[in-house]
Amino acid sequence: MAARGWREKAGNGTAAALSAAYVAAFAGSHPLAKKIGAWPSVFAVAGGVALASWALADRR
Repeated sequence: MAARGWREKAGNGTAAALSAAYVAAFAGSHPLAKKIGAWPSVFAVAGGVALASWALADRR
């Protein structure tokens, strides 16, 4: 559902880029969890991509 909102606010390209960022963050959180722990990893990647979402689509 987030991609639909991004597409409406910022266009198809931004929605595709943010969707790819979320998938990459999900994949990257697993190896990161082995280094810093599960919850810190979840908060780090979710916070990072949420900030990107705000900056690219939601801030407007």
